[in-house]
Amino acid sequence: MVASRTREIGTLRAIGFSRAAILTSFVLESALLGVIGGALGCALASTLHGYSTSTSNLQSFSEVAFAFRITPEILGSSMAYALAMGVLGGLLPAARAAGLPIAEAVRED
Repeated sequence: MVASRTREIGTLRAIGFSRAAILTSFVLESALLGVIGGALGCALASTLHGYSTSTSNLQSFSEVAFAFRITPEILGSSMAYALAMGVLGGLLPAARAAGLPIAEAVRED
């Protein structure tokens, strides 16, 4: 998403924003999107909390039963992973776009 907004970044640079300010704003935006996505994923996964199911092995005539449990530790690690993916996913494209010369960034499509 950041890579497609190179012209916007060039415009921001042209009106005086520093590379660090642009990089920070785009990384914060991607981190926020990552957290929102993580929260939606956790909300959807919580609908399976307590669901039990089983599977049978016909060769050994055994059955394995398991239940889905959503714990605070799982939610916390899921949100941390979503935040990390948001930051890492936005950092490299934003750094590349913020590092372009102003004239080149404004001309890009």
